Amino acid sequence: MQSEAGAIGAVHGALQTGALSTSFTSSQGLLLMIPTLYKLAGQLMPFVLHVAARTVATHALSIFGDHSDVMAVRQTGCAMLCASNVQEAQDFALISHIATLKSRVPFIHFFDGFRTSHEINKIAPLADDTLRSLLPQDEIDAHRLRALNPEHPTIRGTSANPDTYFQSREATNPWYDAVYEHVETAMDAFATATGRRYKPFEFYGHPQAERAIVVMGSAIGTCEEVVDELLSRGEKVGVLKVRLYRPFSAAHLLEALPESARAVAVLDRTKEPGAHAEPLYLDVMTALAEAFNRGERETLPRTIGGRYGLSSKEFGPECVLAVFNELSAAKPKPRFTVGIYDDVTNLSLPLGGKYPAVGGEAGGAVLRLGQRRQRVGDQEQHQNHRQLDAVVLAGLLRLRFEKGRRTHRFAPARQRETDSLFLSDLAG
Repeated sequence: MQSEAGAIGAVHGALQTGALSTSFTSSQGLLLMIPTLYKLAGQLMPFVLHVAARTVATHALSIFGDHSDVMAVRQTGCAMLCASNVQEAQDFALISHIATLKSRVPFIHFFDGFRTSHEINKIAPLADDTLRSLLPQDEIDAHRLRALNPEHPTIRGTSANPDTYFQSREATNPWYDAVYEHVETAMDAFATATGRRYKPFEFYGHPQAERAIVVMGSAIGTCEEVVDELLSRGEKVGVLKVRLYRPFSAAHLLEALPESARAVAVLDRTKEPGAHAEPLYLDVMTALAEAFNRGERETLPRTIGGRYGLSSKEFGPECVLAVFNELSAAKPKPRFTVGIYDDVTNLSLPLGGKYPAVGGEAGGAVLRLGQRRQRVGDQEQHQNHRQLDAVVLAGLLRLRFEKGRRTHRFAPARQRETDSLFLSDLAG
């Protein structure tokens, strides 16, 4: 294919013939697919696009991770399911394929570029028998029967006039209204088969939490770690994990968020210059405000929105602490950034002190890359995360690994706490 635009065009053609098809992309490649994604959603073509969410080039090119690419396609009509770690990336890939076949709405399954896509961790792999038992054969057969065929011709890709176009667009509403239930059903079936249970919206923390963070992606693991620490201190805090971002179910988000929450921070890993606020914040704020206006909630929590982690900027426990501290302030910033020092518009939050270390050993390595490969691993529970620069030859690879005997939660490794440091030159 000449580009990702051609790749998604080939996928569209394959789907029209009744084949099961999928693709993978990120960043500018995803943007090139936008016109065809509109067509796939409009024609209700079951399909999953797997995306390692990465930065879209603006003032500079960046190959690293954030949500600026996937947020640029949220209006296409594709459902969007977000995995927060390597185990979920595997599991949600299957759940997405089940849900798209059931609902006929195309899915974008995404996870954080580099932070998750380049992480090596021990997971429970899915067996082929499990895949066969969970994939809905009846819906696969129905998709094949809808293939373009001269024996039972149909018309697609028409040109519509003002007398019918609006009505036809609204006629798709029932399919989107049913997506949440299809995803939830797929997650329940997956839990029965594997023992790993997920929910489209899931709250972690004190059942009567007074302060809460709403976030999606790899930051969830870091937030959970800090929530555990604050719970041990007697604080009432929690994190709401957003997994199914589109279609956005306000009712189920409100069901998951404790009514005791009086202060809420919504974190977005993207920046939309000129917008009143970032996408996830706007969705959450709208859900809370509408529920309050309808009388479904007695109070409207103080809700603030922040940006974090652009271009893989480190989001550590101290950043989460800073957000919770801001929620305790008498007049918190309505819009903020965390993880950087902003001396231009003064939006950044001050970071607290050093976060207490959690069990296990951590190591770090800075390697100069040549033409050889390196493998790091052991027989214990371990986590391995690498980050390379954009230089093809003789660039720098930053490798971070942790090991221990406890079950790992997939919390992102902290970049500034290292027990051992190794320097190596592999270019020689």
